[in-house]
Amino acid sequence: MLLAPMEDVSDPPFRTVCKLNGADMMYTEFISSEGLIRHARKSMMKLDISNEERPIGIQFFGGEIDTMVQCVDIIEEAKPDLIDINFGCPVKNVACRGAGAGILKDVPKMVSMTAEIVKRAHLPVTIKTRLGWDEKSKNVIDVAERLQDVGIAAITIHGRTREQMYKGHADWTLIGGVKNNQRIKIPVFANGDIDSAETAIYVRNTFGVDGVMIGRAAIGYPWIFNDIKHFIKTGQHLPEPDIEERIKVCRIHLHKSIEWKGPKLGILEMRRHYANYFRGLPGVKAYREQLVTFETLAELEQVLQSMALTYKDVLSVAS
Repeated sequence: MLLAPMEDVSDPPFRTVCKLNGADMMYTEFISSEGLIRHARKSMMKLDISNEERPIGIQFFGGEIDTMVQCVDIIEEAKPDLIDINFGCPVKNVACRGAGAGILKDVPKMVSMTAEIVKRAHLPVTIKTRLGWDEKSKNVIDVAERLQDVGIAAITIHGRTREQMYKGHADWTLIGGVKNNQRIKIPVFANGDIDSAETAIYVRNTFGVDGVMIGRAAIGYPWIFNDIKHFIKTGQHLPEPDIEERIKVCRIHLHKSIEWKGPKLGILEMRRHYANYFRGLPGVKAYREQLVTFETLAELEQVLQSMALTYKDVLSVAS
């Protein structure tokens, strides 16, 4: 099971808690090729990886072939296990510049860019993409063939078009079409709306994919990876994490965030995660308001300790 590269989410602290809870392979947040060439601090910081995270891929994006190729050397200096090209990001300021999912409007350029990156790289190169630009151009089967022909090692496909963004429901049918295409020999991974053990098993068994990539469902619930593995083996879910487990993992995340980003930014950026870690607890709103207001580790630790006492008899909460 793969952890998806999510902007402003899949940083080292978040990857740590996902790895501890069963993620098999992870990716960095996507990194701008322009930022890497300029050695911009934020972009270079995203190259940080540790041995505990392996295997891990560094994902990057851009619309200029020369710039993307030059970035290969910078990325390989960080010593990831593979390099992943983002051909799937749908957001306007990426796609409308011909990067991310925007390159799906120019498949020859997409293929040429990939070929040049593969030639430059000493590591395996993988791709993450979408079904196509819009409903009229779902060309991922052809795209996968052409990218395989220039040397990619694997492909992950999000079951939506760029036009859909993250709306509606993911369609895994064409992902199955890629996997079951006799010309395709590389591993194929499915992404999009895989939010439970039942869904993961359905996608794998129905469409024959080599694995699944989980994104939003892991935010605040990193236990999903081990739950899926347990369900595959036994047909049963693991018990829901109790309050002690939720606080323990949240605390690991918080401390790693401070360690990596410093106390001010580390505390500030953890605020996006608390609602997910403690979702479903009765009366949790008051505690959550404190967690997203307090500015020191000591204050946050006091809140977490208070929550442990308040919810000590809550054995399970809704995920």
